[in-house]
Amino acid sequence: MLDAIKTAYDALHNMRELGGPVVGWIFCACVLMWAIVIERFWYFSRVLPHEAAGLLQEWNARVDKLSWASRHIRMAMISRLNAGMSANVQVLRVLVPMCPLLGLLGTVSGMLGVFDSMAARGSADARSMATGVSEAMICTLSGLAVSITGLYPVYYFRRKVRMETEMLADKFSY
Repeated sequence: MLDAIKTAYDALHNMRELGGPVVGWIFCACVLMWAIVIERFWYFSRVLPHEAAGLLQEWNARVDKLSWASRHIRMAMISRLNAGMSANVQVLRVLVPMCPLLGLLGTVSGMLGVFDSMAARGSADARSMATGVSEAMICTLSGLAVSITGLYPVYYFRRKVRMETEMLADKFSY
């Protein structure tokens, strides 16, 4: 187990060295994104059923369900559950397109390194250009890989929020 952790750490460290400082930011965005994904799965599987059951029980205990005030209480209950379901989904929606942009930033900085080495030597030596191009490609790859892995969770949670809200609205009958 420790060998696997050490191997993963070494791989990340090498990626950081080869890709430049932007890879560290992409990795932080990846960790944040997947922490939110895990938290959302936990919320939908563990927390939401209890919150919904409690509010549904409170709604069913009401005698008057047809008055103007009752309808607004119902809307407030559904909105409260919807707000809990939608929490952090917007952060995911920002992180997914941000990662390729970070990769692009690393690409630009890597290519600037290439141009600096060309200017310093006065010629286009392939060996001096290889480091910058490598840094540029690693940043691009990292940003795209993190972004692609986050596309499905964003779609899934947006769809899940919409479907759960509709199902809860049906359960809170008049």
